Amino acid sequence: MISPTPPVFPPAITQGAASADPAIVLVCEHASNALPDAFGTLGLSETERQAHVAWDPGALGVAQALQRLLRGDLVAGTVSRLLYDCNRPPEAESAYPDRSEVFDIPGNRDLSAEAKAARVAAIYQPFGNAVDRVMKVRGQGVLVTVHSFTPVYHGQPRSFEIGVLHDDDSRLADLMLQDWPADAPLRAERNVPYGPEDGVTHTLRKHGIAKGWPNVMLEIRNDLIATQAQQQAVARLIADRLRAALLQLKVNSDD
Repeated sequence: MISPTPPVFPPAITQGAASADPAIVLVCEHASNALPDAFGTLGLSETERQAHVAWDPGALGVAQALQRLLRGDLVAGTVSRLLYDCNRPPEAESAYPDRSEVFDIPGNRDLSAEAKAARVAAIYQPFGNAVDRVMKVRGQGVLVTVHSFTPVYHGQPRSFEIGVLHDDDSRLADLMLQDWPADAPLRAERNVPYGPEDGVTHTLRKHGIAKGWPNVMLEIRNDLIATQAQQQAVARLIADRLRAALLQLKVNSDD
């Protein structure tokens, strides 16, 4: 029997080096496809629960590799985004979608206000509180969120490889893109496959822009990070570009 008052599901936190300068806080909202017993299966098959609509395949591996390379902190979700998408505010219907791409989500259909509030309390608030705590300890730094996207969406192939996304604060994205090597193994493009107009920059706005932290959202095509070796290779590429951008960002702030 599904509990009407599910327990709290806080994110996983990996602490980085105290001496890291600048401090880098990594966030992976869609790290897990777990559906705890308190919520049931949402009416989904095992195949559907493994699909990209339930999580961002490969994103956690990249985020963990970046955490080690950059000595940053990492906050990673521990339940499926189909229960609550922590990159959406509570008032957004897409926080608890009843359909995602070609998949119906029966367990999210006609959710009551009480059921939505229970998920906010169990998932969204603990996640946001954890990000706030980690950032408060650091005082000042940069915020980097890590996502992956499907290579085929609504039947249409996507040629994008890495998206570098931003909202009103484009400082970090600008520096990453302007120095992206022409001979890099993967291409990077601005605000693909989504942009702020699609409502995907909630974490950047709530935790980065609101606190004055430079911030960027990374979207990586998930067929390019399907294995641990691929995840580590992509993380090394991104870490190099982040280090170069952060050095330039520091130089600019000192001028």
